[in-house]
Amino acid sequence: MANKTQANPAVKKYVKTGVIAAVVIAVAALGIWGISALRGGGETTVEEALTVVSPDAATGDQLRVAVIRMDAIQTQAVALKDLTAQRMKYEDELRKELESRQSELEEEKAEIEKSQDVLSRDALQRRIVDYQNRVSELQRDLTERAQSVEISFQKALNDVQTKHLDPVIEGIIAKKNLSLVIDGRFARIGANAENLDITDEVISALDKKVSSVKMEKPQGF
Repeated sequence: MANKTQANPAVKKYVKTGVIAAVVIAVAALGIWGISALRGGGETTVEEALTVVSPDAATGDQLRVAVIRMDAIQTQAVALKDLTAQRMKYEDELRKELESRQSELEEEKAEIEKSQDVLSRDALQRRIVDYQNRVSELQRDLTERAQSVEISFQKALNDVQTKHLDPVIEGIIAKKNLSLVIDGRFARIGANAENLDITDEVISALDKKVSSVKMEKPQGF
């Protein structure tokens, strides 16, 4: 009796994923059909749809607009410069460790090359495999730790924004009675637009509220 071939788990997973994908596509198609059917039975003209829209809009004498350059805040605010310095410290530590361990691996590689005529084929193969495993382990370790640094940095940035920067901006909006605040990176400002850019005021207020924020220690340090 012929032996039944065991199904590869990876193949099973692939087949399962394919089935799920097919179901998702089928459900999506049903959803599109349902929307199309609804539209077919109850469409209106644009004019009729616009009857629910108010004609009111902000006018020039009522509209108070300001611009904030978020990139400048991140590079000039004291607390954010401190955070950047903390991240760079961890990154420098990783860089130095990479250089040191790379040097060790280069020496080991040179020794393996010298021992090719001395070691048996099996012994040489074992040593090469061990070397390759150490290289892979180094890459994995440093990659995970670099990602951990970025995660800690982004979390600290988010804390600064939610706990300090957003309240400062909201306070300035209220104090200046602003209607709209635009990210200055996407705005073009004319020379005669006085008091439009409030970036420096935001930075000054943020510096007064908080001067340093501690990054959580990344994993692996």
